[in-house]
Amino acid sequence: MPNPQPAETIKLHPDTLDRLSKVSTATVATLLYKRGYQNAYVQGVAPLGKGKPTLVGPAFTLRYIPARPDTDPIEAFREPDHPQRVAVETCPERAVLVMDCRQDASAASAGSILLTRLEMRGAAGVVTDGGIRDADGAAALEMPVFAAKPSAPTNLTKHHAVDIGLPIGCGGVAVYPGDIVLGDGDGVMIIPRHLADDIAIEAGPMELFERFVLEEVRKNTPVIGLYPATDPDVLERFEVWRARLSD
Repeated sequence: MPNPQPAETIKLHPDTLDRLSKVSTATVATLLYKRGYQNAYVQGVAPLGKGKPTLVGPAFTLRYIPARPDTDPIEAFREPDHPQRVAVETCPERAVLVMDCRQDASAASAGSILLTRLEMRGAAGVVTDGGIRDADGAAALEMPVFAAKPSAPTNLTKHHAVDIGLPIGCGGVAVYPGDIVLGDGDGVMIIPRHLADDIAIEAGPMELFERFVLEEVRKNTPVIGLYPATDPDVLERFEVWRARLSD
């Protein structure tokens, strides 16, 4: 089977990211599942800090392999071309730095200084299946940060940064540069870029219908026939409800 078209070459509709910022990862998970994408949820990560905006933006990727003493002494950070530092300084504005740490959170993938630099450069956020050090400082950023857990050891103890801007795995999910990252209180979904426009268009109406369903449930309406709407009367009531909203 051929490789997918490079995601970064696919142009998004100008409204897609804004539309996705208003919907939930749960909605997106269902829409991707309907298309056969059953492995798009990044496993084992959660937001650091509460009350952050929904994370949405194209993926900018960094891959780590296991560290070795000869490749990762503490002096490695003095190298001007160290991939972790280069990734922080080249991540595009409004992009999400996604880091592949092989789901190993026994050491940090970054800390609050580098994450603060990303925020100052206008990055949309960070997703890592590794740890984050100085986690309280990272959690205090306005920029959303999703990680496996706080982890004090420097990345050099376990992680050797090697690749920037190549396909990676994060939390067991394939992430191609330019794929759309969506994160909220339920976690992080990776939306293949070629599907992002369609998902964004469908997600709003789906959530509007679910808002109607929730109101019905609060009126003690049984869910059978309501959700999914197999009873034609449900759709008629929904249209009346929706028309009332726009009055």
